Amino acid sequence: MTTEPVPAALPRFPHDFVWGVSTSAAQIEGAVADDGRGRSVWDAFAAEAGRIKDGSDPWVATGHYHRYREDVALLQELGVGAYRFSVAWPRVVPDGSGAVNKAGLDFYDRLVDALLAAGIAPVPTLFHWDTPQALEDGGGWLVRETAEKFAAYTDVVAERLGDRVQRWITLNEPAEVTLLGYGLGQHAPGRQLLFDALPAAHHQLLGHGLAVQALRARGATNIGIANSHGPTWTASASEADTAAADLYDLLLNRLFAEPVLLGRYPDEELAALLPGPVAEDLKVIAQTLDWYGINYYQPTLVGAPGAGGTAAADFGGTQLPPELPFAPREIEGYPRTDFGWPVVPEALTELLVTFRERYGDRLPPVVITENGCSYEGIEDGERIAFLDGHLRALHAAMAAGVDVRGYFVWSLMDNFEWAEGYARRFGLVHVDYATLERTPKASFHWLRDALRAQARG
Repeated sequence: MTTEPVPAALPRFPHDFVWGVSTSAAQIEGAVADDGRGRSVWDAFAAEAGRIKDGSDPWVATGHYHRYREDVALLQELGVGAYRFSVAWPRVVPDGSGAVNKAGLDFYDRLVDALLAAGIAPVPTLFHWDTPQALEDGGGWLVRETAEKFAAYTDVVAERLGDRVQRWITLNEPAEVTLLGYGLGQHAPGRQLLFDALPAAHHQLLGHGLAVQALRARGATNIGIANSHGPTWTASASEADTAAADLYDLLLNRLFAEPVLLGRYPDEELAALLPGPVAEDLKVIAQTLDWYGINYYQPTLVGAPGAGGTAAADFGGTQLPPELPFAPREIEGYPRTDFGWPVVPEALTELLVTFRERYGDRLPPVVITENGCSYEGIEDGERIAFLDGHLRALHAAMAAGVDVRGYFVWSLMDNFEWAEGYARRFGLVHVDYATLERTPKASFHWLRDALRAQARG
């Protein structure tokens, strides 16, 4: 099923605006036992019965490890100027620390060279959820040493690729690793600690700061982070609903933005729950960034638990336990993706304007590091409408004074969608998982034409 055609011409973006697409190693590479790669938490998680909804695993994924040249050719045909991928920590340092796997570094060396030969800027993310299982066995992100080992791994990658990589991302979505991985157990590593998961947030942020220091020491001058954010809407004006929404916003937005941007946690009581020398750590966490990455998908309507209204079926595909002090509600009156997420482009404008007002000159230039949707089919008119609407919303935020420097679509191709398995298709390129054949969708061709129009000026 397709929607009505959208207007052909997007608003004019600046000539130096960065257009890109994003992927992650754990979702596309496969080859999980090839060439000395170590085991990741997602390999272990997928091996446990019932963890992945469709019973699948990431062992093959889209086969990108062996088909990367084909995928670079697709990127070149699409016409993007940048490609955001992730480096698999267990492929480079199989046990998380110690011996370096030369074959793993060689792969990313080849990928970077292929991208540059195609005129595409490589944008590696150093951590996109695939913690080496050996580190998780020792406590994972709940222990401080993981942050230090992450910095050491960062140095290894920067030493090898830093002569050609101009733009770096430290972490992807530490909020989801904390909440879904350690808090609720719905993502790897599958722990159910609720608020006792907060040390994972602090140690990831510390790892980010240490990684920035390591990158700077290697001469990097273009560094950001990719945090997930979305507006929090309050279910009603009642005191209970307002308090619940404020807490949700603090945990999902401010907890991960403010240490990085302001050098402090948004709540003193929360900061008191965190381990280690927090005040000293915050000085490391708040390293100056060259830009701030935002992954946006949807707003969240939040009220007090048991306070009435229609409870949301899930949070990112994850059922929330009733003991939490907030309850996401269904957002009605908007179209939905095949994942059930509401399509609200204007909330992206709201989010960006809110960030500018909240953080002022402490907010560096912004890059939208992920934005996309799950729909079935190769004639995916719904995805075209989604992208068109969100790009217009992004342009509106820029017209309102928000300094936005780039936009990355999630994702280049259909892939292993974490706990959903292969049931959700976010790609501009369709992947037949039986043959791994790639087929550009209608949205691929639409974006290609839109980028050509932007280039013509």
